[in-house]
Amino acid sequence: MKKIAITIFAAAVLGLTFAPVQACHCDSGDVKGVQKTSHSMQEKAAEMKTEKLDIVDTAVSAGSFNTLVTAVRAAGLVDLLKSDGPFTVFAPSDEAFAKLPEGAVASLLKDKEALTKVLTFHVVPGKVPASEVIGLKEAKTAQGQSLQIEAKDDGVMVGGATVIATDIFASNGVIHVIDTVMMPK
Repeated sequence: MKKIAITIFAAAVLGLTFAPVQACHCDSGDVKGVQKTSHSMQEKAAEMKTEKLDIVDTAVSAGSFNTLVTAVRAAGLVDLLKSDGPFTVFAPSDEAFAKLPEGAVASLLKDKEALTKVLTFHVVPGKVPASEVIGLKEAKTAQGQSLQIEAKDDGVMVGGATVIATDIFASNGVIHVIDTVMMPK
């Protein structure tokens, strides 16, 4: 199960497929305690109507997870994230990866073990929609550690990252977009 969660997350980050945007339903910002999705993210979500694509293909189709998809590929997690799951991925956007110190992404891509730990820290086994996330205090990740979750009236924080878009559904789970790459201890 851990290997599957890691692969799905990695594939989502790396944009492994080139299928047309068609596989995702996004219901962002409609749940109390979850921040509104940015306008561009809402438009992307609206374009993705079906749930036929897996997490990796959904991330690739979204076009805003190129770094994540690249990392998933480098970690060898594509098959896992394309498996049945289900998985919940707290997916850092390309902008989130850009916030990391210079050279951090390149270093992670060269260290498969460290990269796998970071990526699997963003994956929670099971399908946890935003309506359930806001009721949690923590969630155990595929990496083994737990993410702290804090829901407030102005948004949801997961592992220190702000959730900026929610409920991007895929055939094998759900993606919630975050603004920061979370690092396990």
